[in-house]
Amino acid sequence: MIITVKVKYGTTKQEIESFGNNRYLVYLLSKEDENPNEELFALLSRKMGVPQNRIVMKQDGIHSKIIDVL
Repeated sequence: MIITVKVKYGTTKQEIESFGNNRYLVYLLSKEDENPNEELFALLSRKMGVPQNRIVMKQDGIHSKIIDVL
């Protein structure tokens, strides 16, 4: 399953909002320059119910990411 994720960095909460059609808004505690992908994958893993090693980054933009959940 391919999902589109828009990321808000440096927030005061960790949260995932779903907008349907496999689109999500993710709030991360990490700042953009702190390599936040580990935190992102951990949150998505819990939300999707799959192990972190089954989440693969397909395209990494500045605030928008295309992710494949195997």
